[in-house]
Amino acid sequence: MDDNERMSRRTYVTLAGLTSAGMAGLAGCSGGGGGGGDSGGDGGGSSGDGGGGDSGGDSSGDGGGSGGSSAPLEVLHGWTGGDGARAAEALSSAFSEAYPDISAEFNPIGGGGNENLDAVVANRLQSGDPPSSFANWPGKNLQRYEGALGTVDDVWSENNFSEVMVQEAVDLHQLGGSFRAVPLGSHRLNCLFYNTSVVEEAGVDPDSLDSVEALLEALDTVSTETDKIPMTQAMSGTWTITQLWAAVMLGANGYQAYMDFIEGNGSEDAVRTAFEHLATIHENYISEDASSIGLTESNQNIINGNAAFIHQGNWAAGAYRNAEDFTYNEDWGFKTFPGTEGMYTLHFDSFLYPSNNPTPEKAKTYLGFVGSPEAQIAFNQYKGSIPTRTDVSMEQFGPYLQETAEDFANAEQRPPTLQHGLAVTREKMTALNEVISSEFTGPYNVDAATQGFLDAVSN
Repeated sequence: MDDNERMSRRTYVTLAGLTSAGMAGLAGCSGGGGGGGDSGGDGGGSSGDGGGGDSGGDSSGDGGGSGGSSAPLEVLHGWTGGDGARAAEALSSAFSEAYPDISAEFNPIGGGGNENLDAVVANRLQSGDPPSSFANWPGKNLQRYEGALGTVDDVWSENNFSEVMVQEAVDLHQLGGSFRAVPLGSHRLNCLFYNTSVVEEAGVDPDSLDSVEALLEALDTVSTETDKIPMTQAMSGTWTITQLWAAVMLGANGYQAYMDFIEGNGSEDAVRTAFEHLATIHENYISEDASSIGLTESNQNIINGNAAFIHQGNWAAGAYRNAEDFTYNEDWGFKTFPGTEGMYTLHFDSFLYPSNNPTPEKAKTYLGFVGSPEAQIAFNQYKGSIPTRTDVSMEQFGPYLQETAEDFANAEQRPPTLQHGLAVTREKMTALNEVISSEFTGPYNVDAATQGFLDAVSN
């Protein structure tokens, strides 16, 4: 979830289109075989995942690949800076320690919100050159890879994952009745982080912020009482804007209005209210350079004491943990996004298993490791996320993530994240981001954005 490389809004839309085109090409070639095996097969398809398909045949999903291949395990991911680089290094080191005989290449592809990673993966899959595994998101996001993923039912069964993972992980990592991926960790999206010294200078009590209106009042107070940025926002890509809109939508209108929206039955008044609040934030309380900075730079404003608040997933806290002399409850703090108390907006980091896999046995060994306590501790403590296993001790995770785990366990509602693949399909997500790009990156056209969002999820 890093944004180590700046991307213009035009670049984002171009890559999103490239990814969509790549996956359209995949749909056209799935099931046709070629190269050493069947590249197709998704849940319910007739082409199969390695000859046998999902209907009682071989569930290995190797697609004709060579289980004894001497090729190295190739893992693609998007964690290149900020919170992610140290976590990715910890994961790869833990894997090498657990499996020293497996030659592995962990290749990072920078770019916020997985945009660059998605484009590279789409092109690799379309050209019949899949990696062994790649980081991505489960839920409805899996549908974009329909026909290109093998099954890992055997990995789940052999490792007893269905018994030790949270139920949402079990449900959301399946496509067409078979598991296609393994979760590594869970992020929370309804987060508001703050720099303690800045909010104290402004005289703002973050714990008192219990509504979006209260947040707006606090931002105004910071603006009038200090020379700091009230809310730092990264806008070099559109995903951060859509993500903030979702938090505002939940905070202003509640769980049911949000769920109605993602299911295509949204209230025009609710969607409009969220955009009106977001326009107020963007027109009055973000920095002048917001359109040119990415997540890493924006989050650095909190660390450096240049800004009061930031909305991000809890990967932002991973960057705080990795910063020097920046301590939770002393230098920085956390508040559930105002109005979303009792909710945990759910997001997963996962690894997917391509069919026609170049190193099927190594890939499945790796995915078995991904779901292990060792991997989930190594990665999540630095990424700012929590394990998806229910049997992992939180002792090594520090007070913030320990509180996050408690919030997850006690959440009254766990709405799926909008921007990161759980709530809507990739096609709808692309349409939403295109609305943001064209109508809500300044000037802020509330009417057009409202109608555009309603249209995007109703198609």
